[in-house]
Order: sequence, then structure tokens, then C-alpha cells
Amino acid sequence: MGKTYDAIDGRLRAFVESQPVFFVATAPSGDDGHVNVSPKGLADTFAVVDEHTVAYLDLTASGAETIAHLRQNGRITVMFCSFERTPNVVRLHGRGRVVTVYDADFAAWAARFPENAAARAVIVVDVERVSDSCGYALPLLSLDEERDLLTPNMERRGPDGVVAYRVQKNRTSIDGLPAFDDDPVP
Repeated sequence: MGKTYDAIDGRLRAFVESQPVFFVATAPSGDDGHVNVSPKGLADTFAVVDEHTVAYLDLTASGAETIAHLRQNGRITVMFCSFERTPNVVRLHGRGRVVTVYDADFAAWAARFPENAAARAVIVVDVERVSDSCGYALPLLSLDEERDLLTPNMERRGPDGVVAYRVQKNRTSIDGLPAFDDDPVP
């Protein structure tokens, strides 16, 4: 039932770009540490750049596991599931890199997405393997609406408050790895 592809073709691109939620999986190197899976899903925060590159807008949140793991070893899988009538699961395996708000090329990467006060980075993935599987066991679900809590929360904090939040919550991973430690500590 599953198939691998040489690249992200037009059909796969249309599928992944139409999904309202996707999942990002990373893990630290070695036998210790936690595998992390993060759900993502604000509209227009994911983009297929070309047949072997995708990117998503990484928003300030309670953790920074993905950033910690990518900085340590670069391994990442991005997964999309159809919860509509036609079942499908697409996985993009690759090597990711973190382009933070402090990097010179952040503005160019961030221009692909709507401006967001919670933005802390763009995660860029060089896709090495593209696969799909049936998704026959997934439930049928419908999207009611976007959850509009994160962005307004960060807007209320203001730029200095967002930095203070990241300094408090995002400097290290749950396993103690350096994560988003780019912000200046007051």
C-alpha cells in the first residue's frame, strides 16, 4: 500500500499544502533522551519550496525540542494525515536547519508566511525521502475553525515579553540540550 517517491510532485504538494495540521518528529542522538512529536497547524505556516525542500514558520511556544534536536543532529520527519473521505498519510524525511529571527536570511524565509508576532524561526527541511501510506484506519474528522490563542497571546506580551518568555521556557530542551538560546538574557 505504501509507496516512496523521488520528489514532492504536484499531487503530493497539493495534498500536504491542503492539510490543516501536520506533525513534526525529532529525537536527540544516542540512546538517551525523548523522541518529540509536535503538532503544527496555523493556516499558511507550511510551504513546499521545491521538490526537495519544505519550510514552516516555527512559533514561540512552551518548548523548543525540535530546535534542540535539529541543532544537535538535523534529523526530522514531517507527517501529514488526511482526515477527509480519501485516506492518505505522507511523510517527508530529511535534514532540518533552524533559521532564527536573529539570522540574516530570516526575513527572506519568513516572507513566505504571514507575519506573526510569535515567530521565532523558520525550520527548513532538505527532504531526502518522500513516502505515503494508506491511512485506512484514520478517523474522519472535520475542521471547525482555526484555534486563535497563540498569536494573540504573544501579541499581548509585546516583543520584549515574547523574548522574556523564550528566555524562560525555550533555552533548553526537556533533556537539557541547548535549544532556542539565541535571545539575549537580560
